[in-house]
Amino acid sequence: MRLRNNPEALDHLKDHDDIVYINPVGMKGKWRTCFSDQAAPLYIEIGMGKGDFIIENARRYPDINFIGMEKYTTVLDKALKKALREGMPKNLIFLKDDAVRLPELFETGELDRIYLNFSDPWPKSRHAKRRLTHPSFLELYKSALKKQGKMIFKTDNRNLFEYSLVTFANNGFVFEDVCLDLHHQEGYEDNIQTEYERKFSKNGPIYRLEVSVKGEENG
Repeated sequence: MRLRNNPEALDHLKDHDDIVYINPVGMKGKWRTCFSDQAAPLYIEIGMGKGDFIIENARRYPDINFIGMEKYTTVLDKALKKALREGMPKNLIFLKDDAVRLPELFETGELDRIYLNFSDPWPKSRHAKRRLTHPSFLELYKSALKKQGKMIFKTDNRNLFEYSLVTFANNGFVFEDVCLDLHHQEGYEDNIQTEYERKFSKNGPIYRLEVSVKGEENG
């Protein structure tokens, strides 16, 4: 369920422009300058929702720089409030923007990893182009990721999972790992859950894909 719009959310985001970037201009190729360790890997979650996943990642992995990207103002404000309330990690910033603008936001090869967690499945065939694993989006990710950079995708939607298996395979990605039941399979004990994942995993399996961009070493 989408949150009711909060008319004060945008002003609150603007009050924290040191850690929240709203439709930024001039940051392409410069995102690492936002962090004290500019040599650290740069990971982004696209569509971070209320931020549980990306905030916990930043806490758990202080040697990695994280960007939480969310296009909905009220949702992003929820994530910001959570981070401020619990202690904003120094290796995390937020970005209010849309995935379709990745080429305008990030230089070629600027990102080391992209996370897609429980994206809208857009189940109707006529809406396929809106799926974040549609080939048109995969081209944007490939450009922003360095060669052999990784994407990690989680969903509870079987149809979207099967669709994504095909699109990743046919659009320049190599499968590193495929998991058909994330919460009941050994080897994933370090999985960080999203808010959605905690609420709805009881309804069925969570599917996970780990893929990398084709490079010289993986063909």
